[in-house]
Amino acid sequence: MSESGEISEFGYIMELLAKGKVTIKNIERELICPACKELFTHPLILPCQHSICHKCVKELLLTLDDSFNDVGSDNSNQSSPRLRLPSPSMDKIDRINRPGWKRNSLTPRTTTFPCPGCEHNVDLGERGINGLFRNFTLETIVERYRQAARAATAIMCDLCKPPPQESTKSCMDCSASYCNECFKIYHPWGTVKAQHEYVGPTTNFRPKILMCPEHETERINMYCELCRRPVCHLCKLGGNHSNHRVTTMSSAYKTLKEKLSKDIDYLIGKEGQVKSQISELNLLMKETECNGERAKEEAITHFEKLFEILEERKSSVLRAIDASKKLRLDKFQTQVEEYQGLLENNGLVGYAQEVLKETDQSCFVQTAKQLHLRIHKATESLKSFRPAAQTSFEDYVVNTSKQTELLGELSFFSSGIDVPEINEEQSKVYNNALINWHHPEKDKADSYVLEYRKINKDEEMMPWNEIEVCGTSKVVSDLEENCHYAFRVRAYKGSICSPCSRELILHTPPAPVFSFLFDEKCGYNNEHLLLNLKRDRVESRAGFNVLLAAERIQVGYYTSLDYIIGDIGITKGKHFWAFRVEPYSYLVKVGVASSDKLQEWLHSPRDAVSPRYEQDSGHDSGSEDACFDSSQPFTLVTVGMKKFFIPKSPTSSNEPENRILPMPTSIGIFLDYDKGRVSFYDMEHMKCLYERQVDCSHTMYPAFALMGSGGIQLEEPITAKYLDYHEDM
Repeated sequence: MSESGEISEFGYIMELLAKGKVTIKNIERELICPACKELFTHPLILPCQHSICHKCVKELLLTLDDSFNDVGSDNSNQSSPRLRLPSPSMDKIDRINRPGWKRNSLTPRTTTFPCPGCEHNVDLGERGINGLFRNFTLETIVERYRQAARAATAIMCDLCKPPPQESTKSCMDCSASYCNECFKIYHPWGTVKAQHEYVGPTTNFRPKILMCPEHETERINMYCELCRRPVCHLCKLGGNHSNHRVTTMSSAYKTLKEKLSKDIDYLIGKEGQVKSQISELNLLMKETECNGERAKEEAITHFEKLFEILEERKSSVLRAIDASKKLRLDKFQTQVEEYQGLLENNGLVGYAQEVLKETDQSCFVQTAKQLHLRIHKATESLKSFRPAAQTSFEDYVVNTSKQTELLGELSFFSSGIDVPEINEEQSKVYNNALINWHHPEKDKADSYVLEYRKINKDEEMMPWNEIEVCGTSKVVSDLEENCHYAFRVRAYKGSICSPCSRELILHTPPAPVFSFLFDEKCGYNNEHLLLNLKRDRVESRAGFNVLLAAERIQVGYYTSLDYIIGDIGITKGKHFWAFRVEPYSYLVKVGVASSDKLQEWLHSPRDAVSPRYEQDSGHDSGSEDACFDSSQPFTLVTVGMKKFFIPKSPTSSNEPENRILPMPTSIGIFLDYDKGRVSFYDMEHMKCLYERQVDCSHTMYPAFALMGSGGIQLEEPITAKYLDYHEDM
């Protein structure tokens, strides 16, 4: 929510209360803290313009502080990469309130926490809670609500002797409530106290003048348009707002008051329209209910038709099987009866034996002719036994594989919705996954469903997870490290859906993303380097100084590298960060270095070190072969002239054959502090290009060095692009 929107919310409530347009009990939901779910108590305005109780901010910071201290190095996803000074638990609140630490110091502390209102990360900066304004407007409204809730409960006089009398007024200068008699006693006519400001009975005593949280003795009298917050004249003269555009508080007050008045008048004038729209919404809800029931009935009808067809086909198939079974059984029964007759031929054989005893030839022939035919038939049946039918019903097996597949894909489908396509160039994975897609029927699609699942190493497919999205992009979090994920999307219009898009495979980083900025004090040479205001980009100036250094090269001197480091150190766990090296860069060295090695680098004389004789410089001079140690307090690789140079390592058996590779679009660095190992990745394919051991006995920092023209841009966390603070003013 923008600042003008936030101010409009409270200003709108104040104006309506003053005009009597809205009763106090109708605004209760606006007075609930998103953290504790209770009425605000001393609310503070966060940088994202949401408000939160003072005690809730402390509790959030203490919770994060305890979680960072309790989690071991094995759980790298939750372990704190920042350096922390041990503090007793009784000093925690004082430590959080007390300013004095700086982000680029060697002992920074975490002051970042998710806003309970919008879930965006809020960084309190160097001053912590002391840098936040109290929301006196909201505090006043809460007090009015409490008084309305108490109704008949009176506010008693603070100065009466027991029993106290009911107060009739409260003094804003004395921060106390008085009955009529006590007020006359403590504010007599003709004294300074008689000039005090008094109001009706209240328990909310707010200061008469808003003071600057950074300069506690200065009152607020200006408004910074860039930061969208009130400031004092010292903030403008020499503070953080010295180069910002500011306006007078009266001008900002006038501008906002005019906007708020117009908005309030518009809202009040549209009361009839809002009521009609509510009635329309109620009708739409009833219509939706009826249409939903009708859609269910239609779906049931379609499925019942399918059931009827299946039942009909089932009966037909079963009848065919029964008919075939009966026919076969009849054939087998006939054959059984025939062979049963063979068993009865035992009497035939005996009869034939008796016929053979006949000596009269004519009588024998007369009887034996028919007998021979019967004996021959029985003999032939025994020689050529063959079942009269088949026992197998292979011809009657129902093949439902195709129908099963079709039924499994059964959904509300219309060929009128085109398939959305995932934009591979705009989709990437870093601290989270950002998936972008475009759809030819974008204006006609009501919503989209993004599906994703993890692909195991044995290519086993996990179940799809689904996320409903209204736009054409989505940030997916809670992905496991060093895993392949498949993404696809489909479009919906009402109850009709399109087929799924082609799958996109992304590989997550091997460790949690380590967030840091360039340190503007440790190692930063502003004569040679140019650092932007966000401190996430640094450029090397190839100007007059470099030309002078080039002249000295003729007499045996070499220009030095200008080092700059990250503002946060690493003391445990696994961490990953990424950056881009500009294609025009001449020589850039990137990697990690320990705090003791940095002292040597940053305090060495200028123009005294040749990049040719630095380790891992990338120059094929053989210096790496001559003095290579398998475990040193730093590891740097050289990038430049659109090339990525891999240092030689005679002790390494896994050395790549090609030491010069094309420069990746984005380079990632993975540091395993506990195992003392650093790896360099091609971020586009999440492919490890080079790795080696590094001595992690001290605090490790991301280290960079530039010479000549060049530039380094830190990879921006994906979620940072979605902090939607609109600038209305």
